[in-house]
Amino acid sequence: MAFPIEDESLLKRMAKIGLRDEDIEESFIRGTGAGGQKINKTSSTVVLVHVPTGVEVRCQRERSQSVNRLVAREELCAKLEQKLQAVRQEKRDAVEKKKRQNRKRPRGVKERILKSKHKRSDVKKQRSKVRGGQD
Repeated sequence: MAFPIEDESLLKRMAKIGLRDEDIEESFIRGTGAGGQKINKTSSTVVLVHVPTGVEVRCQRERSQSVNRLVAREELCAKLEQKLQAVRQEKRDAVEKKKRQNRKRPRGVKERILKSKHKRSDVKKQRSKVRGGQD
């Protein structure tokens, strides 16, 4: 059941994130919750599954199936955009972490560290047994 989507802004948004209609499985199920007999008899709830990522969206906001289709696609776009943003942020964080790790220490910090290491070395040297003997 493929009905054309006619909302231009939604189509542009889908194209921007690389979301194609072929990648979406769309099904209609009966609604649940308040609404009485009408909601229980009509299949106005829309379930969209983005097959490549496995992201699922379920929409039952309105009584109209066509409106729910649009709302569900908008929610799917939002979820996928959020996922893409998280991936980009992880990559940026990894690059920044690598830069911080490769950064050289300032001379003063390096001297302080070496000073404490030399002090520790001197303490350890004093623990050794005394050589030499008295007859």
